[in-house]
Amino acid sequence: MTTRRELLREAAARLRDAGVASPDHDAAELLAHVLGTTRSRLALVELVAPSAVEEYDGLVTRRAAREPLQHLTGVAWFRHVELAVGPGVFVPRPETELLAGWAVEQAGDGCVVVDLCTGSGAVAKAVKDEVPGADVHAVELDETAYAWAERNLAGTGVDLRHGDMATAFDDLAGTVDVVTCNPPYVPLEAWESVAPEARDHDPHLALFSGADGLDAIRVLERRAAVLLRPGGVVGFEHADVQGESAPAVLAAAGRWTDVRDHADLAGRARYTTARLAR
Repeated sequence: MTTRRELLREAAARLRDAGVASPDHDAAELLAHVLGTTRSRLALVELVAPSAVEEYDGLVTRRAAREPLQHLTGVAWFRHVELAVGPGVFVPRPETELLAGWAVEQAGDGCVVVDLCTGSGAVAKAVKDEVPGADVHAVELDETAYAWAERNLAGTGVDLRHGDMATAFDDLAGTVDVVTCNPPYVPLEAWESVAPEARDHDPHLALFSGADGLDAIRVLERRAAVLLRPGGVVGFEHADVQGESAPAVLAAAGRWTDVRDHADLAGRARYTTARLAR
């Protein structure tokens, strides 16, 4: 039998040496997963059986190889909802919770909300969870990601569709109150700067977007203008280096007012919001 503290100490050291950003947190999450408990209740465990130690060692090895933590546990938490995630779908980031929170603030009972590039369904599920009276719709192009969204949105009442955001929801044109999107926004030339967890495991369709990273945002601008009612709002995430270039896409179109950029909790430019002119 091995002690919990010894296991966690050795695992965290391995993850730290591998360049994992949160080694102590990830070591604890993996052990809690193996033991079928929560990280907060690990302190109640003193000794770990050999079979669990072997399973844990395998997961730590995979995490040290920079396989995403959420792929190993099969779960990602996003605001107040739990999401099933794994290979083939973009793992939702904590920063995106701010965009979802903005959408929740904009939505109300009876509001029509559309989430483009829904991926795992994170934003759509969070909005429906916090604003049950909203009429929420979501679309995803990638077949594998769509299957994950289908699983996560089952039973929520969200209208999920398989298709391209550039042509989605013709039947809702001019009636939508809120459009959200976490589009691909990484420039192709920035390949080497992307964390291995994302670069090697997230679908590239969800990451890269042309030479300047703004191709999908340009498509989003045009589609949001079609979908929104006059006075409706759009919000979308972007890279921290696009705090000026992303809002500029909307400003240059000449049909948006109240174009604003918002920082994340670390003070980095993170998402843009705007209102369709009346």
